Amino acid sequence: MFFRRKLLIFILVAAAFLAGYLASVMAPRVSSQKPVETKFAFGAGKKVSGAPQEAAGPSREQAPAAAAQKKVDRPPFPQFQKGMTYVTWDRSAYGKGFSDMSLEKLASIGCGYVAIITTWYQGDYNITQIKRGGSTPTDESLIHAIESAHKAGLKVMLKPHLDLVKGGCWRGEIQFGNDTDWETWFASYGDFITHYAKLAEDNGVEIFCIGVELTVPAVERPDMWVTKVIEPVRKVFSGPITYAANWNEEYQNVEFWDKLDYAGLDAYFPLSDKEDPSLDDLRQGWKPHMEAIETWQKSINKPVLLTEVGYKSSTGTARTPWEHQLGREVDLKLQSDCYTAMLEAFWDKPWFYGMYWWYWGTNDRMGGSTDRGFNVQNKPAQAVVRDWYAKGR
Repeated sequence: MFFRRKLLIFILVAAAFLAGYLASVMAPRVSSQKPVETKFAFGAGKKVSGAPQEAAGPSREQAPAAAAQKKVDRPPFPQFQKGMTYVTWDRSAYGKGFSDMSLEKLASIGCGYVAIITTWYQGDYNITQIKRGGSTPTDESLIHAIESAHKAGLKVMLKPHLDLVKGGCWRGEIQFGNDTDWETWFASYGDFITHYAKLAEDNGVEIFCIGVELTVPAVERPDMWVTKVIEPVRKVFSGPITYAANWNEEYQNVEFWDKLDYAGLDAYFPLSDKEDPSLDDLRQGWKPHMEAIETWQKSINKPVLLTEVGYKSSTGTARTPWEHQLGREVDLKLQSDCYTAMLEAFWDKPWFYGMYWWYWGTNDRMGGSTDRGFNVQNKPAQAVVRDWYAKGR
């Protein structure tokens, strides 16, 4: 009986370890399968043309006295960012030697910036409390990753994510039926995001993202974003800040862009209904989206970052780029063509200030020729990134 009990414990521990490893390696992109409908129409702002005029950067009046205790040598604002998203769903992976090696490999392909992800959770779309999960990176491992990125010559965006535990809904659908619940949720979210803003300031992070694809909260409660999120973050973080709006109607309806330094867009726009479109099909697919993006940019007059963009290396990825469900077959060429089409569409726009591809993992052996997921490592798309990032801008 004693032997059986020890065997059972061993099996449970091994299963937990394997589940954590697979979660980190597979790295699904959690996103909505369809755009969330919102009730706000696009709010027209001041119309200007061309590149952002007199971009002043983050207000030094809003920087905290405490922040001055540690000098942070940030580059001039605005800064073109040749970026990549760096992610794990493991408590300690960021603190390991293999993660340090992966960051060095990332720097070697020409990346200048890395968006480091940490994820907290709430139970469902209508739960008001936000908490760490079992797979949330520890602060110690996160700080190690920031230090390792800096040692590798990379500048860092810290980009905390919020996901839902219960399936069937998505972070963009978080909503409440009364002001009391909204107040409670924003208090919890504010504690979560300012914790990481302070960590970012203390560890020399160059840019901070205050939220990711929170469509309903961002569109329906812009006032609370200003008072409960943006102002508290400004008090503890002295660098530029952004928000990562979803590609659907969210980005056009956010009303607090004027309170931020960069306007962030998670650009998972559908490009073609074809299973295996040509590069020219993909170029044509960007045209209507670029018209809408340029109209939006003129209305807000902010430098634009693609805070997240990516494509799976499998068939059908251009149809629903946001969908984490893998295509039926590996299609490395389609992934690399999608990368090329996006870079061609945006690179020379005067208001465009860079992108962060989804995604690069903590193990530099990830990806490869048989992988169908978003990972760019050891695939032809990695060479596309390397070649474009070697260009001047």
